[in-house]
Amino acid sequence: MLLAINSSYQPSDYLPILIQFGLAVAFVAFAMVVSHLVGPKRHSRVKDASFECGIESVGNARTPISVKYFLTAILFVLFDVEVIFMYPWAVNFRQLGTAGFVEMFIFMTLLMAGFGYVIKKGILRWNEAVPSQTFAAKPVLEKQPAIAAQAA
Repeated sequence: MLLAINSSYQPSDYLPILIQFGLAVAFVAFAMVVSHLVGPKRHSRVKDASFECGIESVGNARTPISVKYFLTAILFVLFDVEVIFMYPWAVNFRQLGTAGFVEMFIFMTLLMAGFGYVIKKGILRWNEAVPSQTFAAKPVLEKQPAIAAQAA
């Protein structure tokens, strides 16, 4: 069933949305101004210092982080979102019938193929260097003597 498109909207139909947006912005501005005017103003060297969980800051904040951390985070989000797709399927399992089961079987097959690829590449191994994750091109040594012989 297709939804009917109603193109007879008037600018006045958006007035409640604009009023609500204006009230939200006004409330935020009001809260910020009042907290600045009423709040205490006790400045000291200790209070104005940056505080990070009670640990003194040491070194540069721009230290390199392992790519494995980001890969693990991305994989977590990816598989977490894929699991979210299973909840509506499970709720509507009886109404979907055989076609829904086949579609979910294909979905799970592709999901497990991706998980197998991740395992094969060793992305989830943290304690060892995986040689399959190197992206540098291997040098070709066979052609170098021929080039040196032609130059002589």
